[in-house]
Amino acid sequence: MRGLYETLREYASLGVYPFHMPGHKRRDLEFGDPFSIDITEIEGFDNLHHAEGILKEAQERAAALAGSRESWFLVNGSTAGILSAVSACVKPGGKILMARNCHKAVYHAVYLRQLEPVYLYPCQEPEYGLNGGIDPEEAHRLLREHPETQAVIVTSPTYDGVVSDIQKLAGIAHRFGIPLIVDEAHGAHFGFHGYFPASAVGLGADLVIQSWHKTLPSLTQTAMLHRCNDFADRERVSRFLGIYQTSSPSYVFMAALDRCTELLSKSAEELFSSYADLLEEFRQKAEQLSVFRIPGRELRGENGIFDYDRSKLVLHGGGRICGRELSERLRKRYRIELEMEAGGYGLALTSLCDTKEGFERLFRALKEIDSEIAGRLAKPEFTADFVTENETACPLFRAWDGKKQRVRLADSAGEVSGEFLYLYPPGIPLLTPGEVISPSLLEKVLEYKAQGLSLQGLEDYGAEWIQVLIS
Repeated sequence: MRGLYETLREYASLGVYPFHMPGHKRRDLEFGDPFSIDITEIEGFDNLHHAEGILKEAQERAAALAGSRESWFLVNGSTAGILSAVSACVKPGGKILMARNCHKAVYHAVYLRQLEPVYLYPCQEPEYGLNGGIDPEEAHRLLREHPETQAVIVTSPTYDGVVSDIQKLAGIAHRFGIPLIVDEAHGAHFGFHGYFPASAVGLGADLVIQSWHKTLPSLTQTAMLHRCNDFADRERVSRFLGIYQTSSPSYVFMAALDRCTELLSKSAEELFSSYADLLEEFRQKAEQLSVFRIPGRELRGENGIFDYDRSKLVLHGGGRICGRELSERLRKRYRIELEMEAGGYGLALTSLCDTKEGFERLFRALKEIDSEIAGRLAKPEFTADFVTENETACPLFRAWDGKKQRVRLADSAGEVSGEFLYLYPPGIPLLTPGEVISPSLLEKVLEYKAQGLSLQGLEDYGAEWIQVLIS
């Protein structure tokens, strides 16, 4: 039986082009043999949880690059940064104002700290069926209604590239005397070139979490937590990082973050200029396609969308092809692997390590598929993937630990969920423990299942059964 290593080596030889993370795109960046530098906290190499020497200096270089007050290496990915930021800013049992389209890690923080979430629902972008941005006025209204709220957290950019007005959101949060946390996991490349949006680090956010491995040339699982000012308690952030991160951090990962810092400090202008040119060339050529549409900055100014990240290629099939079919065609016929498949589109995730040949290969594939599906009739079920507003019947932390029974998912309408249900990626819950399973949500979930999309979070991996609370 082949092991994981042998299977990975075989896959690497197949010539599959990765329009997905990690951002190094499996290119040789002269990093060398990882085994030769895989050490522990020996003399001269510092300690991440008590950084005084070489690791302190490396994190200071990263902070200077990002423009933050202080930055911490995350070797457990952005998840560790999100858990630490929420835990540092909200006391146990406290209230947090959070975007409903936050990553599951935020919900896990809610569970662990037994928090009461107040949900900010993103606006709906109807043309492509995307979740839009967060309306600052809605945030202001909810903070007035819930003055005991201790922090605000939003995701910007979203998986699909939607950017909210962070500067306004930060100003509103600060007027209520609380910090703004921004999950900028998919925006580590922001701020390096005018083609891309500005980073939340310079827009008034207090804590910003970035997955460097997603859109920059760094290894999987490497990320950063930036403290941008003194609004967030430094000691508490540091304390929770010590709790949620491993006590044996990988020096290979930390070296990858430092090498990425060095590369961008020296060559960001050149690298990002070339990257922006390749993206714009691809987008202009894609305008020739008759069916596929790729949203861009024309979305700005409507539906809460303050800006748009054009590095995210949302390949929308105009209702004539679902994300699953598109992804499978690209994989099987053209050896192109996408980052994500949704109901009405596939997502190609790009980075500064993508090549001209890679973009040309994707365009040729889309052009052929475009001509093949041009005569199809559009199907309405392929057009929207909005976060739905569910009724909450029980606090999340109580429901997840509550007494449950198993029922068929198809027969669960009206029940109160005892577990999470989400599409992965991106890991945004369609349903959380404690929420009522409405007929409309169930209809959408069953449609996703029929399309072959990846439903996760349920104890039953086949998504035939769901745990519900016993009343």
